Amino acid sequence: MFPAGKLLPQCFYQRPVENVARSLLGMHLHQGPIVLKITEVEAYGGLEDSASHCRSGRTARNAPMWAAGGCAYIYLCYGRHHMLNLVTGQAGEGSAVLIRACEPMAGLELIRERRGGLAGPALLTGPGRVAQALALDRSYNGQPLYETGGLELREGEPPAVVLTGPRIGVPYAEPIHRALALRFAVAGSAWVAERKRLSRG
Repeated sequence: MFPAGKLLPQCFYQRPVENVARSLLGMHLHQGPIVLKITEVEAYGGLEDSASHCRSGRTARNAPMWAAGGCAYIYLCYGRHHMLNLVTGQAGEGSAVLIRACEPMAGLELIRERRGGLAGPALLTGPGRVAQALALDRSYNGQPLYETGGLELREGEPPAVVLTGPRIGVPYAEPIHRALALRFAVAGSAWVAERKRLSRG
């Protein structure tokens, strides 16, 4: 059995979204027998961030993002792929971190089964792939990650070097927000979804 690190408390999430995003690298997502190490993330702010789901205010879809940091925000992208986000900050801020890629630490055979028998980084390099490997759907929307019994975030080992770059797939955002270096990845990891425009930072 994979050794479980300390369950991260709610206060871990109740900080500025960029700080939480960096801190998530190397941490472990636990869901049943599956353990994933987070290797790539993107930070999204609230009303002031035109790349964010909260840019136009509160809706039924983005309601979990307006909660106090520490819960999951899961949405369906293009009607096909669920995406896992971890809500950050204080209630009413509307910020969250998208989990873009992970590395398997335990439960590899089940992950491969859920991912159609694939192997290597193709298993988990992409936010939809991460959610599929964890068997997440909208029933997890709003679930706390700092409580035991469901999807949990536990301590791992922070990376020695972090790569940064602009976020991906946000052409609708204002140019200033498209250019922000709010994507973070573990340097030297093969388990990174998109290496373009990443640099040490």
